[in-house]
Amino acid sequence: MKNAGLNNRKTLAGASLVAASALMSAPAHAAGFAVVFNGNDSGFGSLRFALENQQASHVLILPSVDEINIGSTLNYDATRSLTIFGTGQTVTTDLNTTLLSVNQGADLRISNLNFRGKTNFYSIENRGDLEGPAGKGIFVDVRDDQTGVVEVELFNVSVSGVANHGIHISDCSLADECGGGSGGGGEGSPASIYVELHNVHVNDVGQGKFDADGLRVDDRGEGDIYFYARHSSFTFVGADGVELDEGNAGSVYADIAHSDFSNNGNYCDPALLSAWLPSPDEAEFSEEESITLEMIPAVSGSPDDSCIEREVDFYDSGFVEAYEFGIDVDDGIDLDEAGEGSLVAYMFKSSINHNFDEGVDFDEEDGGDIEVSFIKTEANGNTDDGYKMSEEGQGDVLGTVKRAQAFDNGGKGFVFEEADDGDLSVNVKRTQTANNDGSDDTGIEAVQEDQGMGTLKVRRSEIADGIDTDGVDLI
Repeated sequence: MKNAGLNNRKTLAGASLVAASALMSAPAHAAGFAVVFNGNDSGFGSLRFALENQQASHVLILPSVDEINIGSTLNYDATRSLTIFGTGQTVTTDLNTTLLSVNQGADLRISNLNFRGKTNFYSIENRGDLEGPAGKGIFVDVRDDQTGVVEVELFNVSVSGVANHGIHISDCSLADECGGGSGGGGEGSPASIYVELHNVHVNDVGQGKFDADGLRVDDRGEGDIYFYARHSSFTFVGADGVELDEGNAGSVYADIAHSDFSNNGNYCDPALLSAWLPSPDEAEFSEEESITLEMIPAVSGSPDDSCIEREVDFYDSGFVEAYEFGIDVDDGIDLDEAGEGSLVAYMFKSSINHNFDEGVDFDEEDGGDIEVSFIKTEANGNTDDGYKMSEEGQGDVLGTVKRAQAFDNGGKGFVFEEADDGDLSVNVKRTQTANNDGSDDTGIEAVQEDQGMGTLKVRRSEIADGIDTDGVDLI
């Protein structure tokens, strides 16, 4: 997707270096170009001056500039696209603030630039959201009336050390209150969102706020989400390594290769928070016991009460049938689609290991299909399922798994679920699973719960921990 422009952009970056002296003498407001020739926080020649005073559409940071330390967010308020050519510099801050904020939905292209906050500083016991908003690395805010496609393209970029999302593209009227998970609240523009990453590394972010991801895309309008990643990583993130959240009409398309989504989801530290869980943390009641919700209060007084989930089921009479408390840890990669639209994902030669919940967690609600391919991927040592695909509503589940691995996951190795009307068809070839799901010992689970047909074909594979099917023919 959109690879054709990559060589052109590299050529432009080189040409800009050669022409730097000419650009410095040219009127930046007329040409749309600016050159950054010092690492100051403000003033002529600084990155802030280029973005905020000149509002230049193309910014070149000279190789002579080393580190750019900022005391407040760098804001870009124009609607025309912004391209920043770095040459290996780091934009850093000692404050809990967003590093770069694109506030009017402009297309964004950045190359050869690093963004760093307080690395190894934040945790649930040292939160970044108690005295104001937690800072992000790169933030793009889509306008309410935006149409077409909002493009964010990053090449040789790293983001680390911020309390909140590493990279956040928001098309949601509720901003940070939009919430994760398919079907979350808020409204959005008609625009689609396209994210392309090459050699992008997001590490040690989201450790200072609940539900803060490495990359988060929120879309609550009728557009689609497109995600393309090559040779990129999302590691040691407090919440999901990547979360793409399409909460209205529109589809999610992901094309991922040679990338890593590992060691994510530990902000809600179970070792710390388990002391705040009630005892027992789950129970069932007869209707005659007349248990009310007030008798099962939500947890309060923990380091972050948002981390402790309370699920309650009720009888028709309104009395409690059952409750369960749990700690909300997160995934390696989490794709959610609600409304009319499909979830289509391709992953090749990628790792999804040692995450605190599922490795891969794909959910599709309402009309639309799940279509996934996992080729030469591995999901090992995740606390829950290695790979989980769940479809609810009118839609099919179509899966291809070749030369993949799922070892030592606390949940099942692979899960494919179709809960309503729709078919399930999964082909597995030359794949290995072992030691998944503890006592249940399940390498692959395939379920078709309602009207529809289900088939699971397994060929030349070693599923040492067994296959479970429900409503699905194993052939």
